[in-house]
Amino acid sequence: MLALTPAQRRELRAKAHHLHPVVIVGQHGLSDKVLREIDINLRAHQLIKVRVFSDERDERDALLQRICTELDAASVQHIGKLFVIWRPTPEQSPADEQGERDARSKPSAGRRRVGAAPKEKGASMAKSTPQARRPRSPLARTTRGKTPRAPASIGRTPSEQARRRRKGI
Repeated sequence: MLALTPAQRRELRAKAHHLHPVVIVGQHGLSDKVLREIDINLRAHQLIKVRVFSDERDERDALLQRICTELDAASVQHIGKLFVIWRPTPEQSPADEQGERDARSKPSAGRRRVGAAPKEKGASMAKSTPQARRPRSPLARTTRGKTPRAPASIGRTPSEQARRRRKGI
């Protein structure tokens, strides 16, 4: 199990504040499949929340300890039935990084390169860049495309204006 300094723990708690639980441990407990899902999510996100539906406090503490020891992770926070768990991404060897670079540079058989001609007539290609949205008008929606009206008080005497206000016209 990894150990965290208080400063690291505080920073990770702040990052996890907006997260939602990605794994839920239900009535069947912590099975191998649940551990595998936690491992997959830790690999993908490094910092996750896990919800446990167990009413026994001691059982929840034991589950958290088991998760952290089996997956080589650190417990960031444990509030009630919610665990925050962190594990750094494993360092890749230079051979793995070279293999990933080669795989990215080679076009796969199922995908066409951007700019390649379609194989058959009438086949269309997807756009290489997303289309930009039309900028919104700074005017309010109700006045867009309309000419503004002149105020109703123009051309009236002050006494007519006061009379119309009293009548609600």
